[in-house]
Amino acid sequence: QVQLVESGGGLVQAGGSLRLSCAVSGSIFSINAMGWYRQAPGKQRELVAGITSGGNTNYADSVKGRFTISRDNAKNTVYLQMNSLKAEDTAVYYCNADVAYMSGSYIFKRDIWGQGTQVTVSS
Repeated sequence: QVQLVESGGGLVQAGGSLRLSCAVSGSIFSINAMGWYRQAPGKQRELVAGITSGGNTNYADSVKGRFTISRDNAKNTVYLQMNSLKAEDTAVYYCNADVAYMSGSYIFKRDIWGQGTQVTVSS
């Protein structure tokens, strides 16, 4: 089995910073794109930032210049550094990874989600 375990959420004042981490564990063959999404109450889940296996990144316009996504391929981990946080960044943040994993003699490919971590920014 492959799973994503997130950490780093919490409560922070506006203007503060948080760093989210997401580690992929299991019989991993390869990890392609990874990303962070968020879902605020009453809203749809939206892409915050993505990163390819080669390190190319993309960001939602609302977080450009404030958030930075990075990954450590040796640790199968993706990070989201969030600076200058605003009240509107309050949401549950989900990690996502496109993973190829081994099961027996076979390799399977799945889009896997983490359990989510709450980020609350007080104004």
